[in-house]
Amino acid sequence: MVQMLSPEGELLLQGPYGAYAAELDAEDLRGMYRDMYTIRRFDQEATALQRQGELVMWVPMTGQEGAQIGSGSALQPQDYVFPTYREHGVALTRGLELSSLLRRFRGVSHGGWDPSETNFHLYTLVLAAQVPHAVGYAMGMARDRKLDSQLPEAATVAYFGDGASSEGDVHEAMVFAASYDAPVVFFCQNNHWAISVPTEVQSRIPLANRAKGYGFPGIRVDGNDAVAVRAVTSWALEHARSGKGPVLIEAFTYRMSAHTTADDPTKYRLSADEEAWISRDPLTRLEKHLRAAGLADDEFFETLAAEGQAMAEKLRQDVLAMSSPGFTDAFTDVYAEAHPLIQEELEFHRRYEAGFADSQEPTA
Repeated sequence: MVQMLSPEGELLLQGPYGAYAAELDAEDLRGMYRDMYTIRRFDQEATALQRQGELVMWVPMTGQEGAQIGSGSALQPQDYVFPTYREHGVALTRGLELSSLLRRFRGVSHGGWDPSETNFHLYTLVLAAQVPHAVGYAMGMARDRKLDSQLPEAATVAYFGDGASSEGDVHEAMVFAASYDAPVVFFCQNNHWAISVPTEVQSRIPLANRAKGYGFPGIRVDGNDAVAVRAVTSWALEHARSGKGPVLIEAFTYRMSAHTTADDPTKYRLSADEEAWISRDPLTRLEKHLRAAGLADDEFFETLAAEGQAMAEKLRQDVLAMSSPGFTDAFTDVYAEAHPLIQEELEFHRRYEAGFADSQEPTA
């Protein structure tokens, strides 16, 4: 397993990916910590909003900040991301307004943002469906560049969890990617639980080893080590962009909270297991390094705490200000252009609603 930052915060630039980690300066490391702290505070506020009835559901990601910020910060603007429904940290690195992530979970939008603005696709709630989409998009990008050499080298990243890795979609996507040397990085966040099913029930070998069967590189990285994840992802993206084909990254991490706010993890895992992972917290690990290396002081962390609180307050205001769409909007979201059948159904709905106007009893 690739690791650059020990749980005690000691930086060890070793192995073939050490050179990529060595490129990170103090501002890069502080930036990664800032993003990890911000997205954890965001996750806490979103969970509170759901518990207070302001969101229909929420998908927490606490514990996976290192995997998401480490990989997201390695992306270049021309790269395109296909997320599942938990990649809030990656969304932050792509420049999304955080409140837009909550529009779907509040039930006021089918998406929440325009993917073309940030090259970050809409969340995919159908397990593993985004993985073949990422491969097809990557194949399209490679074809476009053959037709126009002025286009920049680019890759897609398909994010999925250990549970999704058991879906046929992932297998089929990897077959296609290997067959056509698609510039795609498969990024599996192995957080140990497919809802209530542990990883050892899903696979007898490390998930990264599956790449050998398809004929492309597979790397297992400490997902709670943001520096190592950044280094490995940088190498993988460079490999894919240069036409050498796909890469599978398994980020070995842990989901510290529930699968969703509708889940109760106490039903299937022990608190002792969670306690064992607290010492591997990705934020604590990077903070130790920043302090020990003299790259950040108390003022930095205090300022960050104040900024996080201000972000949470604005997030709550934004969510409460979200207006619900009208029922007729459902008829305009099916096709890009007007469709006669949909128009007919819309007119029927309007006549149906109008029929109640004459039946209302007069008020006293």
